[in-house]
Amino acid sequence: MIKRGSFLAKMNEQKWSFIFIAPVVLLFAVFVLGPLVASFYWSFTEYNGIHSPKWIGLDNYRTILFNDPRFWKSIRNTIFYTVGVIPPGVILSLLLAMAVNQKIKFKNFFCTIYFIPTVTSVIALSVIWKWMFAGEKYGLINHCLMLAGFKPIDWLMSPVWTLPAIMIMSIWAGIGYNMILFLAGLQTIPNTVYEAADIDGASRWEKFRHITLPLLKPTMVFVVIMSFIASFQVFERIYIMTESEFGIGGVLDSALTVVAYLYDMGFRKFQMGYASALGYIVFAVVFIITIINIKFVKTKVEY
Repeated sequence: MIKRGSFLAKMNEQKWSFIFIAPVVLLFAVFVLGPLVASFYWSFTEYNGIHSPKWIGLDNYRTILFNDPRFWKSIRNTIFYTVGVIPPGVILSLLLAMAVNQKIKFKNFFCTIYFIPTVTSVIALSVIWKWMFAGEKYGLINHCLMLAGFKPIDWLMSPVWTLPAIMIMSIWAGIGYNMILFLAGLQTIPNTVYEAADIDGASRWEKFRHITLPLLKPTMVFVVIMSFIASFQVFERIYIMTESEFGIGGVLDSALTVVAYLYDMGFRKFQMGYASALGYIVFAVVFIITIINIKFVKTKVEY
């Protein structure tokens, strides 16, 4: 009989531990690790998904970085999208969190309403907003503009308005999630800090500037970094709102982002090796900028 706590008993426990985690490790290896290794190899090859990969070294990377204007346009569009979505989205979600954090009636109801877009399918939201942005008098937004005396805008068929229209939808769709995060951060701030500020005669702006913002910095860092990563990975709404028989990305590639370009090259033009190289370049860009954000934005907070 094996005594509890003995060496053989510990070995027996480890054996069963390995048996229980083996299915998860196997699934991870097959569906995550395997495709990562394969795509990394394909990024150095000419591969169309049908014929065997042909090794070409760094040619894909050189072509992308030095001879691919569509890639650089997708980078510019992605940066413009990121800059246009993150600051207003963070500000609006913080303001909503502060409003909901007050002692008001139906607080949970408002939180639920604001959070509904987060739990709704991105595909469904994109289809609805595509109808709302329909051109001429057929879209809801243009109908409201015409009622107000303005001319209708061809939102999704204009190289000027396509990306801003998608940005408006993205800001609206992301406010609820960020609001919940900010609300959780606000509720961790001790009320005694605000009471001490009231005794000292601090105004609302002074309390917000010197108490709320500094103590919300960890939450702010998390929200900004996650929003940045999500912005660089935006795809579904670009695909639904701009895809046509001619391609993806709208008129003159005005809304073509890096992930949408990756999809276009890999699954529409079947240049799998080229698309794999694009994927690793996007990963490197996101990784580097995320590290920079952490270094420059993250600070230690002392209570």
